[in-house]
Amino acid sequence: MNSFQRIPRRDSRQIKVGDIFVGGGAPISVQSMTNTITADVAATIGQVRALEDAGADIVRVSCPDEEATEALSAIVAAVKVPLVADIHFHYKRALEAAKAGASCLRINPGNIGSPGRVAEVVSAAKDHGCSMRIGVNAGSLEKDLLEQYGEPCPEAMVASALRHAQILEDHDFFDFKISVKASDALLTIAAYRALANACNHPLHIGITEAGGLLTGAVKSAVGLGALLQDGIGDTIRVSLAADPVQEIRVGFEILKTLGLRERGVRIIACPSCARQQFPVIKTVKILEERLAHIKTPITLSIIGCVVNGPGEARETDIGLTGGGRGTHQIYLNGVTDHRISDKGIADHIVELVERKAAEVEAQT
Repeated sequence: MNSFQRIPRRDSRQIKVGDIFVGGGAPISVQSMTNTITADVAATIGQVRALEDAGADIVRVSCPDEEATEALSAIVAAVKVPLVADIHFHYKRALEAAKAGASCLRINPGNIGSPGRVAEVVSAAKDHGCSMRIGVNAGSLEKDLLEQYGEPCPEAMVASALRHAQILEDHDFFDFKISVKASDALLTIAAYRALANACNHPLHIGITEAGGLLTGAVKSAVGLGALLQDGIGDTIRVSLAADPVQEIRVGFEILKTLGLRERGVRIIACPSCARQQFPVIKTVKILEERLAHIKTPITLSIIGCVVNGPGEARETDIGLTGGGRGTHQIYLNGVTDHRISDKGIADHIVELVERKAAEVEAQT
């Protein structure tokens, strides 16, 4: 890795969410949230397991009522990843979730009410080994801060975050991370940059309510990419109005692009043009679907002609470069290896990738 590819991380305190370290130089974790009714135990377990398979490090579940927290213990027992219980206003849900086995409570202490209630929640978190997340959202800032600042702005969001943090610190509780999210990417970036300079708490970063799969992925890549390039961010969530599994996939792609995490196959592919010697777009689509199960980090180049194909292939584990007369060059570990015909290109690449993954896994 060259010096320009290394991103210095912001120094932060380290906490744990279950068995996942967050902050303090730990790998940037990727998380998502279920959209099932939490009280539907089977449906929620099924979705959490799908997120596990996609690579989720942490999963959040909403706990708006007693039925949800009653279901939580069965869900915790049936899954591997640590679960965050999303609590908004009712402090008793936090007490119930901690007892049920939640690894983290997403709750703003300033919303709980009296200091006595805050003390109860903090005591429950300590007793059951829960961390917390303070989650500030531009769309739900406190009334007095809106009156003071006139509108949602970075200063108001940071003031809200630090206010909640102080409440926990006053109760001798420091195992928490903070988020300051907005649907506006530029507002979010500015708020996190200001917060990063104001404290050393680990930061959960994300663009809230980012949109559908395409628009949300683009907005999240721009917003999170800017922050991650600054070294800001200890855990991420890509918020999409789509299958939560897509949030994990997009999150890992963002981290892989910046060299901050590696997982699965990274495909380098040309957009195709009249020079292509095989159907690049169709081939890549097939490969993305058929290689989604690979967890081992592998690089794969799929280039339609010899203009850039050999150069890209030299830098990847496996490469395919389109050639003339219906035959194409395969590169292994950056070196020309053999040629293949048009027939069965995708099948052959899948076989090579699976073989390479098995070799790498056997060495680790």
